[in-house]
Amino acid sequence: MEKKTEMILTKEQAGKRLDVLLSEECQDYTRSYIQKLCKEQRVQVNGKIVKANYRCKEGDQICLKIPEPEELSIEPEAMDLDIVYEDQDVILINKPKNMVVHPAAGHYTGTLVNGLMAHCKQDLSGINGVLRPGIVHRIDKDTTGILIVCKNDMAHQSIAAQLKEHSITRKYHAIVYDNIKEEEGTVDAPIGRSIKDRKKMAVTPSGRRAVTHYRVLNRLKKGFTYIECQLETGRTHQIRVHMASIKHPLLGDDVYGPKKQKYSLEGQCLHAKVLGFVHPRTQQYMEFEVPLPQYFEDLLTKLDD
Repeated sequence: MEKKTEMILTKEQAGKRLDVLLSEECQDYTRSYIQKLCKEQRVQVNGKIVKANYRCKEGDQICLKIPEPEELSIEPEAMDLDIVYEDQDVILINKPKNMVVHPAAGHYTGTLVNGLMAHCKQDLSGINGVLRPGIVHRIDKDTTGILIVCKNDMAHQSIAAQLKEHSITRKYHAIVYDNIKEEEGTVDAPIGRSIKDRKKMAVTPSGRRAVTHYRVLNRLKKGFTYIECQLETGRTHQIRVHMASIKHPLLGDDVYGPKKQKYSLEGQCLHAKVLGFVHPRTQQYMEFEVPLPQYFEDLLTKLDD
C-alpha cells in the first residue's frame, strides 16, 4: 500500500526547486529518490503532474505518493567489519578505503550495506529504500573513517533529524596542498552540481548552503598542511569542494585538485575521525573517535621528514 504525504507551501518555501524542497522537508528520502518519483508521476502540485525542476510558489498544494518498499534485491555478504560500537538501535563502523557505502545501479556487491545485511540480518531501518537499508549518511568510497548506521526506523528518524538540525558532531582530518596562512577559518559557500560537469559538485549560487570549519593541526615541511575540518552541514563532497575553493585542495583528490601528484595514493587524504550524537533511545550524548589509517600516518611522517 502506497504512502501519501501532503503539504501546503509557505512564503519561505517559495522559489525553491520541487526536488530540493521535498528532499529538505522529507528527510527520509534523498533528492535522487524524489527525482525518481517525479519521473514516475508520483508527485503532484495543485492536482497536476510536475517535473522535479518545478519552481515552488506560496500556497502550492503538494501531494507525494510513496510506493511500497521493494523487496531487497541485494545479497548479504560476510565481511570483517571494523565495528566501533553497536546496540539494538545503532551500529558505528570504521570504514576502510575503497569500500562503497551502499549499492547503486550496476554495482550490487562488496558494499558496506552487503556486509551490514550479513551482520545485522533483518535489523536495519527500511526508511531509505531498497539499496540503502540503515544508511542515514555516507562517506565517499576513498574516504576512511566512522559513520553511523541505524537498525530501526525510530533510530533513523532521530539521527536524520539531528543531521537536519546540524547538531551531530562530525570532525574529519585531511592533508591539503600548500601552507594555510591562518590558524583556523570557516568556508560558508553554497554547493550544488557543477554547470560545466554534472558529475562534479561546485560552489555555486544556486546550490544549498554549506559550512565547513577548519583548523590547522600541523604545517608539514614538504609544503602541505594537516588540518581538521568540522562539518556544520553535510553536502556531497563538501570538504573536498570547499578546500579546493580556497585554493587548498586535498592531497590525492584528482577530481577537485591536481590530476598528477607524486605520492601513490588512491583518492583523497580524508578521514572521518570523530562522530558525536544524541542516542535515539537514551537521549544521552555519545562521541566516538577512530585512529588514522596506517597509510595516512605514514604519509604524515613522509611529508614532515
